Amino acid sequence: MLQITGLTHSYADGHRAIDGLDLTVPDGQLLSIVGPSGCGKSTLLRCIAGLLRPTSGTLTLNGSPINGVPDDLAVVFQDYSRSLFPWLTVRDNVALPLRRRGMARKERRTAAQEALASVGLPDAGRKYPWQLSGGMQQRVSIARALAYRPSLLLMDEPFGSVDAQTREDLEDLVLQVHRTQKITILLVTHDIDESVYVGDRVVVLNRSPARVHADLPVGLPSGRDQIETRGMPQFVQLRAEVGRLVRGGAKVPGAAPASGGRG
Repeated sequence: MLQITGLTHSYADGHRAIDGLDLTVPDGQLLSIVGPSGCGKSTLLRCIAGLLRPTSGTLTLNGSPINGVPDDLAVVFQDYSRSLFPWLTVRDNVALPLRRRGMARKERRTAAQEALASVGLPDAGRKYPWQLSGGMQQRVSIARALAYRPSLLLMDEPFGSVDAQTREDLEDLVLQVHRTQKITILLVTHDIDESVYVGDRVVVLNRSPARVHADLPVGLPSGRDQIETRGMPQFVQLRAEVGRLVRGGAKVPGAAPASGGRG
């Protein structure tokens, strides 16, 4: 699905944010990316999205080089209040990028309504974003990405601006979407618990310039629950390992999480 080889990016002021990063993401995987603050996580996502041209290295999506914004990619941002257009209805916000697909107006509206239903907002289409809660607005952002039917979904700290309960609800929504629609997802987060709870795999980046510090499979059962899963010894063990790695610890040889996997 996604192949990154020798990725390096330096900004105009000489700051090197990424240095020789290699990463492979197979089709259908939900990959969590964590690392110290300012380590280059968002720069990495912008390079994958084609919004930044890397200084060196290659990125390919479905076998094609990323030289601009790929047609089969969507992004969910942290700040939902700035990514939705307040003068458009919820349905029109979701349908907007479908123009790029060349879909007729009726098709766009049908696809938007189906996407809203898939995120639990079947009756919100005629409302405006400002009439919804923060969590509902982020659901709209996710619906807009899903309506586009991307092969790769990038999520940049998507739940960082909502309260704890809403965050858990949205985490479960992402798991549901991933399970039912089989979309490949890259989720960047500062929340270590979240990275383990939602991920099939956790990649830890080191301090800037970013490289892969550790690459850990998540051996938790596919059916996850906010209370039961977080109480499992496997979860506690892996959360502690990821937290130690984010703080600069070395990967302990053989410290793989218990098996289980997502079916």
